[in-house]
Amino acid sequence: MVTDKKIRLRKKRLADAADNYAWQTDPELTQLDAAPLRSTTFPRYLTAYLDELRYPSSKRRPFAIETLEGKHIGNCSYYDINEAKGETQLGIMIGDRDYWDKGYGTETVTLLLSRIFQETNLNRVYLKTLVSNIRAQRCFQKCGFALCGTLNKDGYHFVLMEILRKQWAERKLKKYHASTDTKGSTDGR
Repeated sequence: MVTDKKIRLRKKRLADAADNYAWQTDPELTQLDAAPLRSTTFPRYLTAYLDELRYPSSKRRPFAIETLEGKHIGNCSYYDINEAKGETQLGIMIGDRDYWDKGYGTETVTLLLSRIFQETNLNRVYLKTLVSNIRAQRCFQKCGFALCGTLNKDGYHFVLMEILRKQWAERKLKKYHASTDTKGSTDGR
């Protein structure tokens, strides 16, 4: 479990299944994620969900996003982990609309990047998001991701973004210096 100012990232639980199913059967959310609308019944979904909990993939690290009060508001993961290339793909979905545009996504991505770069030897984190999903692109840019290309796949148009370990470390150092400059200032700066 990893905690920040507003959220904590934790392992997924059986109790999260109902929220996940609701989000994966919501047409607006699946459209934002460029994912197919889930059409299976909840009992079938639950069986597959239980299998994922019992037999996790070595190429995927999924997390539930919850508020500090314990409300499950979304999910994030890093996946397609490629140790040989030193890279992984990042994904996030804030499924609870009450938490949109309030900084929860930015905090989640920042926390997940810290976890990846501090606990693994991976050097590159990349993602794809729909060209039309401007809110997500702004979030990713706030977290240090830079545009690195575009992709057309399955009728969708994606923006490709990436952040390298070196860039993440430089951003972290800048933030540290900015906070110590502010705290140590005696002339009102």
